[in-house]
Amino acid sequence: MIKVLLADDQALVRAGFRALLRPQPDMEVVGEAEDGAAAVKLAREALPDVVLMDIRMPGTDGLAATRTIAAEPALAGVRVIVLTTFTDDSYVFDAVRFGASGFLVKDIEPAELVHAIRVVHRGDALLAPVVTRALIEEFATRTRDVQPDRRLRTLLDSLTEREREVVTHVAAGRTNDEIAQELYVSPATAKTHVSRAMIKLGARDRAQLVVMAYESGMVRPGWAG
Repeated sequence: MIKVLLADDQALVRAGFRALLRPQPDMEVVGEAEDGAAAVKLAREALPDVVLMDIRMPGTDGLAATRTIAAEPALAGVRVIVLTTFTDDSYVFDAVRFGASGFLVKDIEPAELVHAIRVVHRGDALLAPVVTRALIEEFATRTRDVQPDRRLRTLLDSLTEREREVVTHVAAGRTNDEIAQELYVSPATAKTHVSRAMIKLGARDRAQLVVMAYESGMVRPGWAG
């Protein structure tokens, strides 16, 4: 059973999510929060598998709450999907950098949201295509004049040549199927390389691999793969 925590300051939105998830045989809503501080508190108490987190909430917002949840070792198994009506690039960048495993706009179809919860629960990152492109463009802009993180460079040295190649493709926003086509391997093999790279680097998911690839200098602005 996938335990889901709802965090949104609008009661009507939370009710809509609750009604959507209630019929799902593999999901259970374990709590509702109207601001970021309450979301963190409930996450500590209920230990949900997935948090649906609104960005703009009074007091502690969704970005700050996401950062707190991602930083606590006791909440390492909690995945956050950020939901917003805004598609501002800075929100995408900060949400993923702070530890979100997914970033979706609220006008997605109900079936897509249910799918997103399942995808994130099994350990994959989920970013809408337009969000992935925005994330990469924002990283390219923000890291253009930033010195590479030496600690990350040291971690990257532990990767095999193939794993490094796969990480660069992940940083370009490619799926396992697309990576498999580029490297002439099976999708299962591509997924295995991605998983091994994540384990070696201590990455929570594919989204964090993108962060690491850019901040380490492994991928630089203008790289297209």
